[in-house]
Parts: sequence; structure tokens; C-alpha cells
Amino acid sequence: MFTKVNNKVVSVDLARSGPIVARRGAMLFYTGNVFFQPHQIPGSGGTGALSGMVGVAGRMMQGEHESTMVAQGDGTVHYGFRGLEVEIVDVNGGGELRVEASRLLGHTQGLQSSIVSISAQSGGGGGGLRGALRSAAGGVATGQGMYTTRLVGAGSAVILGHGGFIRLQVAPDRPVTVDPQAFAASIGQVETRLRSTVSFRNMGRTGGEAFQLDCTGHGVVYVQASEQRL
Repeated sequence: MFTKVNNKVVSVDLARSGPIVARRGAMLFYTGNVFFQPHQIPGSGGTGALSGMVGVAGRMMQGEHESTMVAQGDGTVHYGFRGLEVEIVDVNGGGELRVEASRLLGHTQGLQSSIVSISAQSGGGGGGLRGALRSAAGGVATGQGMYTTRLVGAGSAVILGHGGFIRLQVAPDRPVTVDPQAFAASIGQVETRLRSTVSFRNMGRTGGEAFQLDCTGHGVVYVQASEQRL
């Protein structure tokens, strides 16, 4: 669906791909007949009063998604964002891609997007509002948001990063631990758990690696070649 023009720009032929959902401001130029309209990512992965309170906390501390636009028509659109490196990820039917909202450039409409809680995904931080707030605080400290974007279905997505990407295979007998700020996305049945290596004994002597992200399960983790936040 998407085609790399170079390592920072992708193009897509809407006549072949169908509508494309992309972050606002990512369109560089287009040819042919193309029109755009706002798009809204549904939900925050929960229901009830608790999820509403957690949602407010997440919006205050990090924000759960970027504004997006839908491109439709029969032209060709070129996308890029702030000169960042791009990577095309193909998602097969029944697959699942999880990506930080700030690192998602766009995706085909065949992928259904929703917002899910990192605390629910990782199982860390404890239960209820207090646990969610602890997860949010850890997310702010590490650059990992309280929420992440979940894409399911069949189609393609484009992710953003500094300095290109490394694909790390994750298997039940081969877990991977990455720096949370270098983590960009995961595809497959990958579970992530934020772990702190700070204690009273080693406080101030962790060498900058106070938080680590344990990735287990089966799939692929995309790591950007930088710890720089978007």
C-alpha cells in the first residue's frame, strides 16, 4: 500500500489503497483528485466513571492520541513528518500493532484503531485509579505515554523514529528488554512491562537506565536508533 520514496518520505496511491488515515500536518504534497476530512480515534479502552477519571489523568499528563485526517480520492499522496525516519509495517488479518501515538504517521483504513491503557496492557502499576496514575507517572518519566494506539485488522501502517529502526524478534524463550524511550512499536502477541531498577541503595547510580521495558510473548519489537522523544 505505502511505498518508500526515501528513508523519510512515503507515498500512497489512493486508487489502490483506499482511504488513508494520517496525522495532521504529515501530508507533504499530492497529485490527482484528493480531499481530506478530520478523523477521530474511538474510545480509551475502558468504560464507566473510573475510565473517565483515568482518561482525564492521561490527557493531562501525556495525551492519548494525535489529531488525524482521512485522505480520499484517486490521487497519490506523499507523507513525511519533521524529517523523521519512516518504516512501513504490514499487518495481516488477525494481527495487532501497538505503537505510541506520537510515532504513528498513518495507516490504511483496513486497520481499525483504538486507544488502550498501558497499565492494562502491561499488567503493571497495580489496579484501579491509583495503579493507573502510577503507570501514567512512570510513562511521563520514561517517554512512554499512559495510553497507546492499537491497530488490528489487515493493512499497512507507517511509524516514525529518529535514526532508523531495528527489528527485534521476540519469542517465549527469547524475551527482549529495551529502553522505554527507544521503543517505537510492537506487532504480534507482545506484552510489555515497565520495570524500575531504582532502589534506595542505588538511587543516583543507575547510569541513566532507571527504567526498562520488558517485552515478552511472540512477535516483533521496533526500536528506534535513538532515545530522543518525538
